[in-house]
Amino acid sequence: MVLGSVLALAGCAADVAPRGERPLFTSVSASPAGPSTDAGTGPQLGLQSGLPTGSPEGGAAGASTPAPMPGPASRPAQTSAPLPVRTTDVTMSGDLPGWRNVFVEDFSKGDVPLGSFPGPLYKDRWSAGYKDGTPDTDGQVSGGKSGYYPSKVLSVKNGVLDWFMHSENGIFMGAAPTPKFLNASKNPPRANSMLYGRYSVRYRGDAMPGFKTAWLLWPDSGIWPRDGEIDFPEGDMGAILTAAAHFMSLDPKRFEQFFSNKVSTDWHVATTEWTPGRVEFFIDGRSIGASTTDVPSTPMHFILQTESCLPMCPRPETQGHVYLDWVSIWVPA
Repeated sequence: MVLGSVLALAGCAADVAPRGERPLFTSVSASPAGPSTDAGTGPQLGLQSGLPTGSPEGGAAGASTPAPMPGPASRPAQTSAPLPVRTTDVTMSGDLPGWRNVFVEDFSKGDVPLGSFPGPLYKDRWSAGYKDGTPDTDGQVSGGKSGYYPSKVLSVKNGVLDWFMHSENGIFMGAAPTPKFLNASKNPPRANSMLYGRYSVRYRGDAMPGFKTAWLLWPDSGIWPRDGEIDFPEGDMGAILTAAAHFMSLDPKRFEQFFSNKVSTDWHVATTEWTPGRVEFFIDGRSIGASTTDVPSTPMHFILQTESCLPMCPRPETQGHVYLDWVSIWVPA
């Protein structure tokens, strides 16, 4: 689905983006019926795509069906082994092979009450994002029935960034804060802009049907869908975690979506590794898939977009919290 106008964050140094440039979430599709209950086999991977495509690298295949036991005169059947699952590090900070750590936040500097984020403790490293009343993705269509209200949503307590997701006077409220760090972007200058990078978060959220995360990389150009989009972790709060890789294309329906067997009500480390020609998604260090089709190749910036009403709004009484324990960002070494 495509809206006539798209909002994009004008930069972490600014408090608000001009209306008409915000990231548009387009990767709505059915997810599997539920997470696997077999904790010993790792993620059961799946993929949904705007184009016909095979299994993601890293292992949607699994082992082949066992052959019948050979009879006296038969040969043993040959079976193929499952592809190894790609893995990545889940540590919070420090350089890694091929990556240099440039930003770490664990919210250990102290608490910030509701209505005051980022406050003196975090203002040099964070922006609260869009001003109160800025329509979110669905709000642009619904006339503002859902939107960003950081003063009513964001706080820091007990070492986590806390989103208090709720509604007031019929308006569903979320927030889209962004980290700030030095980088090479100049036109316009904006914090956290990078061409390729590694992004890792440890987070969880209460089950809140209708509220969702769409933490994403959005092109500095603001030109969508031409310059692509990368979303992870994404999904309704309490539902299966997914990732989406939107191709650099003029067709908004060209994307791949990857499914995990994990849900957001548990603590997870979600990692995106974006390199030339490839973007790969990991949950708790295990790959859920990679896209290599028309991968974005222009600078992008990271937005922790947390909103509602895609595809359905919450019930009026629905409320709860999303917690970010830490976020860490690397650049190619």
